[in-house]
Amino acid sequence: MCLAVPLEVVAIAGDTARVRSSGMELDVALDLVEGVAVGDFVIVHAGYAIQRLTAEDAAETLAILERLGDGP
Repeated sequence: MCLAVPLEVVAIAGDTARVRSSGMELDVALDLVEGVAVGDFVIVHAGYAIQRLTAEDAAETLAILERLGDGP
């Protein structure tokens, strides 16, 4: 199973974006997604951004993941 966590783009240099979530940051390639800007949210797989998300979709997904992390 694959879990897609939305990551916020905090910087862009050429075809590489610096993304962040929960205090973790990493660099990802933007070769597969057009029009990504700082402040956007992306889904990343194998070091590549593969999809852009709206801020609303990202917030909804992050809220669900947080509830799941709280456990029963």
